[in-house]
Amino acid sequence: MSTNAKVATVFTAVLILAVIVVLAIVIAQQRPATPAPSANPETTLPSTVREDTHILDEADDGKVTLVEFLDFECEACGAFYPYIEQLRTEYAGKVTFAFRYFPLPGHGNSVNAAVAVEAAFRQDMLEPMFHRLFETQAQWGEKGEESQAPLFRQYAEELGLDLERYDADVNDPEVLARVQSDFDEGVALGVNQTPTFFLNDRRVQLSSFDDLRAAIEAELAK
Repeated sequence: MSTNAKVATVFTAVLILAVIVVLAIVIAQQRPATPAPSANPETTLPSTVREDTHILDEADDGKVTLVEFLDFECEACGAFYPYIEQLRTEYAGKVTFAFRYFPLPGHGNSVNAAVAVEAAFRQDMLEPMFHRLFETQAQWGEKGEESQAPLFRQYAEELGLDLERYDADVNDPEVLARVQSDFDEGVALGVNQTPTFFLNDRRVQLSSFDDLRAAIEAELAK
């Protein structure tokens, strides 16, 4: 057999083999894929509530829990604040309302505000400071890097906190670490803006205030 004939024979064999491989791939792609086992969402969803999460209101049956990741300097959080307070009144005893700290890096006093609230918590005065900061947000927010810590200390005095203890707590590294731990966990949960709401550990997509009420009603109806 001549050299050209041998080359032709080899080429033909390679071509036939290539056709067989292509046909095998096509047939394999046409076979229905074996469905993957479905994950149980109740076991795979991470909890948005920890033992140290601040609970504002607790439901009688614990069926529905709303968690807000918030920044006290965030204007959107300030806009949601009265609406959330209204929902707390409407669903008292039916829905657990909780919040987590998520001070945004772009806000110069978001950490100071969170630390002030956490220090107030140590004196069982979390809610009074929580309300005071949101109600006065327009006065101290958006001041750039100018620290508003002295104003927050003034609020603590007006609310009747022990100032010596307040000062010690504000400067306690554990208080800052408590705020940071909420922030870190929020990042792990995919939080990248405030406010971000989780209803029974599922993130709520909002286009209006009423979307939150609708989501709560849907959970209560289950």
